[in-house]
Amino acid sequence: MMTNIYQISDENISKAADVIKNGGLVAFPTETVYGLGANVYNPKAVASIYAAKGRPAFNPLISHIAEIDFLKTYAAVDERVLALAKHFWPGPLTFVLKRIDDNPALDLACAGLRTVTVRMPRHKVALDLIKKSGVPIVAPSANKSQTISPTTAMHVADSLGDKVDMILDGGQCTVGVESTIIDLTSKDVVLLRAGGVAVEDLEAFLGQKILISHGNPNLPTSPGQMLKHYAPSHEFRINAHCREDGEFFIGFGDVKDCDLNLSESGDLIEAAANLFSYMRIADSDKTHTKIAMSPVPEKGLGLAINDRIRRAAYKK
Repeated sequence: MMTNIYQISDENISKAADVIKNGGLVAFPTETVYGLGANVYNPKAVASIYAAKGRPAFNPLISHIAEIDFLKTYAAVDERVLALAKHFWPGPLTFVLKRIDDNPALDLACAGLRTVTVRMPRHKVALDLIKKSGVPIVAPSANKSQTISPTTAMHVADSLGDKVDMILDGGQCTVGVESTIIDLTSKDVVLLRAGGVAVEDLEAFLGQKILISHGNPNLPTSPGQMLKHYAPSHEFRINAHCREDGEFFIGFGDVKDCDLNLSESGDLIEAAANLFSYMRIADSDKTHTKIAMSPVPEKGLGLAINDRIRRAAYKK
């Protein structure tokens, strides 16, 4: 079967950069999940992201940059912001910052807000693509809205098909859950989404307590605040201690009677890396009609894992 998946080479990254420059869509690997990228300054290209994903247009997108110095030209920064960037970037940490211009081209990517959401990914392919494109690349996860996030190129192809012009195949994502998002627009640091950087690490670096906001799902200020998100098609039960009839059971830690185990040793990093791929395997299994998952501790990356599975299991 022919696909639009391209292996990593300088030639293919340059070709993908040309697609970005010309208003097309490129799916590319990051350390967290695969992103569906477009030129942030091209509203038509950004609109095509929303259309491809079926994403609500009031849900802001993350801009990806490749140089810390560029941040000063893109958003309002202070010494605290720069210190965080120098320590945690490139990496799975996203900032919500005040916009410093009224460029209407950014309005759609920012969902009309006076803030911009930005990070520097820790992946050579992503950084090379951004540099060769010459613009920030706005990129949510490369999958249909409210479905399981993609951690391989084939996940992208299965979800979006020919709605994306190119898919750069960088292999399996190493972190496996989206970036942590913090709001830095006031003196308080506010967690908007748990992710690949643990809150404890941020608090240790900053020397202050981080506030936690669950946001308004009807008017999100960052990605990942919708009540239903990352959802499989099968009914999904979380905090399960054993399987019930018809369930594909995903364990964690010392769980014997399970179909897959996020981490037999209880390693939260390993569990985060496996989370979305195991959910996809469970969802595609034809011998079961439901999915269940063991409890995961609410600490470190467990905070991000629990955020994702609660949204995946949400029922109106």
